[in-house]
Amino acid sequence: MIQRIILASRFIAALAVACIAIMATVIFLYGVALTGRFIARCFTDTLRLMEDKSLIVTSIELVDLFLIGITLYVIAIGLYELFIDPLVPTMPWLHIDNIDDLKANVLGMLIVILGVLFLSKALAWDGESDLLRFGAAIALVIASITYFLGYKSKTSDDSKGS
Repeated sequence: MIQRIILASRFIAALAVACIAIMATVIFLYGVALTGRFIARCFTDTLRLMEDKSLIVTSIELVDLFLIGITLYVIAIGLYELFIDPLVPTMPWLHIDNIDDLKANVLGMLIVILGVLFLSKALAWDGESDLLRFGAAIALVIASITYFLGYKSKTSDDSKGS
């Protein structure tokens, strides 16, 4: 009886998967709406867009928004694979065998998002704000994540060799 309950309880994760998938969809739709507004602005305000860095900065910010949506999508697919159906067809790079695989994928995407965030701030830099501290903080976070991923990879390789 308890075994059945525990086995069935894995479908509680379906609620998390559904919520995360909805969040990803909302972010994608919001990104599409912003992209449409941005394209319309390109045709009406071309001269100003070319004079400042607004065109590049807005493009990078839109890319960042879509990367966040993709990260949520990867989390949803990964949780679905882990808790509901491990045989769901996915791209080979998206196949998740355990929670560490999911964390590694998400953290890798987080590094890209942080890099894009810094690039966006650097391009929009007004010369007044303290870009160095912001960049150093992002670099510290990226270094920590990279160390964590390398450490997890090393300990995982060591345990496989034992």
